[in-house]
Amino acid sequence: MNEEADKRFDVEEVDGVTPPPRARVDDAVEESAGDKLERKKDYLEGFLAQQPAVAAPGEPGGDLYERVVDALKEIYDPEIPVNIYDLGLIYGVDVTDEGDVAITMTLTTPHCPVAESMPGEVELRASTVPGVRDAEVNLVWDPPWGPNLMSDEARLELGML
Repeated sequence: MNEEADKRFDVEEVDGVTPPPRARVDDAVEESAGDKLERKKDYLEGFLAQQPAVAAPGEPGGDLYERVVDALKEIYDPEIPVNIYDLGLIYGVDVTDEGDVAITMTLTTPHCPVAESMPGEVELRASTVPGVRDAEVNLVWDPPWGPNLMSDEARLELGML
């Protein structure tokens, strides 16, 4: 029976509760245009004062990484009038804090006429970017290159969009 006593609660009956006052337009505080502008400035001050997070130099969005990518975009495939980055031949760009760059890339086919010279040109271009200490190119064939790897800009250039 103690359990039943614990489950009970007291109920207080009241005749009525006074409702809270309703907000009325007449009760609004008069505010000048200048005061309103100051209030908005104060509200936005914290938001506008925030700065975007700065990416490390070797991360995507970082200064060194973007300069390496820009250098790669200057190299064009001899058979297709599109740079190798937008063509999808660059699978990865890794930049260390010390400025070492490792580029993983492929070619359109293993029998590409520039199969012997293209990796060397990519390595040379990447190593000439200011801030790069050393560059290395890793040529891979898996996954194989396909038109699905091209950027929208490359597809547009080739009339595939």
